[in-house]
Amino acid sequence: MRNLNKLAAVCFAAAMGAMVLTGCEGGDLFGVDSPDWLSSRADSIANAKQGSDEPELEGMEEDVYTVGATDFSTGWWAAFSKYYQIPDGQVWNAIFNLTINPSASNTYKNFALILTNDEDRGAANYLEYGAIRYDNQPSGNSEWGNYIDRSLVESNLTFGTDTDAGVDKLGGRVVLTVDRSNPNAFVVRMTNGTVTKTYTAKSALPNLNADASNTTIRCFIVPEGSYINFLQSNIEPIGGFTSAEDKQPVSMTLNSVPKKVLQGVELNEAMKNVTATVEFEQAVSKTVNADELQFQAIPNFTELGKKTLIAVYNKSYKGEYCAQPVIATADFEVVDKMYKCIGNSDNSSKFWEAHSDNIKVEPGMTFVSNFTNYSSCGANWNNFCVVLVKADNTEYAVVRADNYGWGTGYDACTHTTNAEANWDEWRAAMDGAKVTTYVTNNGDGTADVKAVMVGNNGVTYTQEYKGINTVDPNDFYFRFTIDNSHIEFDDVVGNEDNTTPFWEAHSTMMQVPVGKTFATRFRNYTSGASNWNNFCVVLTREDNSEYAVVRADNFGWGDCYGACTPSGGQADWPTWLKAMDDALVTVSVTNKGGSADVKAVMVGNDGVTYTQDYIGISPIDGDNLYFRFTIDNSHIIFE
Repeated sequence: MRNLNKLAAVCFAAAMGAMVLTGCEGGDLFGVDSPDWLSSRADSIANAKQGSDEPELEGMEEDVYTVGATDFSTGWWAAFSKYYQIPDGQVWNAIFNLTINPSASNTYKNFALILTNDEDRGAANYLEYGAIRYDNQPSGNSEWGNYIDRSLVESNLTFGTDTDAGVDKLGGRVVLTVDRSNPNAFVVRMTNGTVTKTYTAKSALPNLNADASNTTIRCFIVPEGSYINFLQSNIEPIGGFTSAEDKQPVSMTLNSVPKKVLQGVELNEAMKNVTATVEFEQAVSKTVNADELQFQAIPNFTELGKKTLIAVYNKSYKGEYCAQPVIATADFEVVDKMYKCIGNSDNSSKFWEAHSDNIKVEPGMTFVSNFTNYSSCGANWNNFCVVLVKADNTEYAVVRADNYGWGTGYDACTHTTNAEANWDEWRAAMDGAKVTTYVTNNGDGTADVKAVMVGNNGVTYTQEYKGINTVDPNDFYFRFTIDNSHIEFDDVVGNEDNTTPFWEAHSTMMQVPVGKTFATRFRNYTSGASNWNNFCVVLTREDNSEYAVVRADNFGWGDCYGACTPSGGQADWPTWLKAMDDALVTVSVTNKGGSADVKAVMVGNDGVTYTQDYIGISPIDGDNLYFRFTIDNSHIIFE
């Protein structure tokens, strides 16, 4: 093929074991985690079919980079190629090596071509024509979008389900063509010489650009569970072509730095999941792992407190020692206790890789949770999600922190947010945001989810989903999951050494509307000296005037306490007191209009479930009922 002459120098570099690069444009990684694919690239080009019916491609230029992680860990919409803009009347040809995971069992673990208007992803005017994936599954979702007609697809390899054998046949040297040369047609063709998939439309794509005179469309490639070693393109991408010539580093940014490190852990061990995006000359970049970096922390890493991580990288693009190393810094904290986390504390956990326990919400109950949300800030969805399920984990709906969700019950809901005015500001504020979520089982087949998020900028953001339906009110649970983020249950009342005297520490107040039950969960820790060295529930009006105070140990007081019926009262108080240190406690408060009930379910450190109820606390002003927690030589940590 005529393009081989242009690649002679690159093939020589490949034979010498040149390292591969990553790059970024618009904040999106098209990065390679590594190593030896240049030689396979050279081999694939040299072994290209001779004398076949494949057309010779004109004007091909070297464009060498990788899309996706070479350990096959890239999830959907997590890595993107560069943008390639195709003017009306032109043809885009691209050549790349597609590597399929040898253990892949799903047909969709390959790549998709995304066709859009001439806007960056995330821009206000960004619109998609649709996507065409390399596998062909007529009953699945191998193509989608408002402007893609699936009936126009032809392939010589068709899958009946997404678990059919044969995904390995999609790997190898792929030639991708997007043809806009005919004003009365639009053609996409992808082939590796074995599998060929073609999309042929007998009309051109409509113009989705805001400027009617701009007829350019924009394309990019997204892998899933695979990776792409890009080789050539006849159209120069945004940011320019990338060559394999050696380059000197010019700057560096750190990724996945943990927010907190436990005292006593070695620095290199604490930072083992850190990566760095290194920018080289000619606007080329790649991602390097922790073992290629040198770390130092100041001030003294062995002491508690805020620290600055200093990372040094001293290699050229091809791995030679460079003339001038590059340095990057990040902040973290050395702590003597790690709270319960969902997701890795360096935000490296992918979507759906970490979950909290399922928590049941009874009909008419609102369950309140408190946590700190930490985000990689890469995208709006890199934050917490609330998953609504049955006991067997069948989903009703999944709702995110950023006004988006899905599931059988989601379509009926109304969702509102006050963050839409400035999503960039919101996304940055969510790293370290203090979050309170309210999950309500309305008891009528619907559910509501509300999140109040106090950002690191001090601004309060609210996200609500009302009327999620198809809910079985007697089989309703929720849990949390994350996406390149983590949540930490670190809302503490009382000193963690249990030295806080009675009434010196209180939680925030929660209002309970008439006819509602509000519940929350926490870990209770006690000095163990006396039964009362545990949590207390304080029932008040908004002005803090008290109705009653009730303890964990079958005792209370206040103007409204005498009317109630306390029950529980453990048979063996010494055993109960010992079990209350690190007990998992769920407390619910019910507003019955003129009276209130308080119930505590305490799962002790011995695995035994203890209960304590206070039924009929009265008289209560149903329109003015609040509660909070206090402690007595004990402390609680909310979950």
